[in-house]
Amino acid sequence: MQDQASRLREIINQKRIFNNSIAEKSRETTPSARIICVTSGKGGVGKTNFTLNLAIALSKQNKKVVVIDADLGLANVDIVLGVLPKYTLLNVIRGDKELDEVMVTGPNGIKIISGGSGLLDLIDMSQQQITNLIDKFEAINEYADIILIDTGAGLSKSVLSFVLAAHEVIVVCTPEPTAITDAYAMIKTIGLNDKGKQLKLLVNRAESINEGKMTYEKLKNASDKFLNVKLEKLGYLMEDVHVSRSVKLQQPFVIQFPNSPVSKNIELIANKLTNDQIENDVEQTTKGFFNKVISLFR
Repeated sequence: MQDQASRLREIINQKRIFNNSIAEKSRETTPSARIICVTSGKGGVGKTNFTLNLAIALSKQNKKVVVIDADLGLANVDIVLGVLPKYTLLNVIRGDKELDEVMVTGPNGIKIISGGSGLLDLIDMSQQQITNLIDKFEAINEYADIILIDTGAGLSKSVLSFVLAAHEVIVVCTPEPTAITDAYAMIKTIGLNDKGKQLKLLVNRAESINEGKMTYEKLKNASDKFLNVKLEKLGYLMEDVHVSRSVKLQQPFVIQFPNSPVSKNIELIANKLTNDQIENDVEQTTKGFFNKVISLFR
C-alpha cells in the first residue's frame, strides 16, 4: 500500500511539473504587453504631449510601443502629431475593422489607436460582442512590448475605468496649486479602490528641480499620511521653450529638438521605466486589462 501511495504521489508530482512546463511555454510564446495608464487630475498639464514623447523615447530603446488615445471625444494625440486617422476604436467595437486596420504609424515606428467616442458603444453591447472584442484586443500583443493609455483628465467614469484596470499608473501634475489638488483627488480615488497599484508621479513644467521636488514631496507626504498610498517619483520635466515650439509645428519635441533639455529629461524617464522591476506576482494580461476596463465602464 505504501509503494502504491508513493507511486501515486510521484505521478501527481510529474503531472504538476508537466502542467507548469506547458503554462510556462504558453507564457513564453504569447507574451503580454506591459500596460501603463497615463492620467491627470485636471486638463492642460501636458499629459498627451508627455505620453507621445515618452512613447518615442521608449521606441528608441528598441521597445515596440502602442499608444491608445482613450480621451473620449477629444483626439488630442492626433492634434499633437497633425495626423487624422481614417478609422478609430469605434470601428473595431462595431466590427467594421480589425485592430491592426485602425492603427496609425507614428514617429520612430510607434503605433497609435484613436479611441474617439467609441467606448460609449460598450454600454449597449451584448456579452457575446464583448467577448469577441476582448479577443481582438489580445492581438495588440503582436505590435507592442508596452501599451501607453492616454486617458482624459479628471474623475469621470470613462477615465477611472482605465485607471483602475491598469496595474501601473502615471499621474501627470504641474506645480500649480489647482493641479496639485486635483492630482491628490485622483490619487485618493485610486487608493480607495486599490492600494497595491504601482503609482508614479511625473511633475511637468516645473521652473526648477527644486520646484519639482517640492511638488512631489507635497503629494507624497499627503499620500503617506492621509491615504496610506505609496507614490513613486518618476521624474520632472522643466519648463522648456522647445515644447511650445514643437506643439506649434505638430512635431514631438524628442524628434524636432532631440538635444533640448526636455528631450534629454524624457529619455532619462524612459530609461527609468524600462529598468523598473515589475512585481512578478501581479502579471497583467492585455485580455484581462481590457476585460476589466469594459466591466468597470459598464
